[in-house]
Amino acid sequence: MQIGELARLTGCAVDTIRYYEKQALLPPPARSAGNFRDYADSHVERLRLIRHCRALDMSLDEIRSLLAVHDQPQADCSAVNALLDAHLGHVRARLRELQALEGALVSLRQRCASAGAAAQCGILHELTHTLEALPAVGEGGSGHVHGAHG
Repeated sequence: MQIGELARLTGCAVDTIRYYEKQALLPPPARSAGNFRDYADSHVERLRLIRHCRALDMSLDEIRSLLAVHDQPQADCSAVNALLDAHLGHVRARLRELQALEGALVSLRQRCASAGAAAQCGILHELTHTLEALPAVGEGGSGHVHGAHG
């Protein structure tokens, strides 16, 4: 099948499929007589696995690790469990960061209870003049940042 069919079957953009190929997550497909990529059912299965992992916010490195185990059916799956446990730890850390961010936003929102002139806006004043650092969510807080492709 050609790349458009693979994209349709998996719900994945053509550019993303090519990106995953460049990242060596998808093996290079065979080439047809006309030099078109010729994908197999194994590409569909693998791409679906990758897409499910990305939906779970797994990084490309985490997916690479899972695929390495997937590609060795007789291998011990304890590495998969360890990877998932570590990923769950990252998710929990992210949740704590988001809860801190929510608290900071609620506190900030309470600085200005009514509509009025921007010059008297407590929110703008707080954002402009307060040296207190707000939580830096997604800027290295948990050290676990994922790529945008998916």
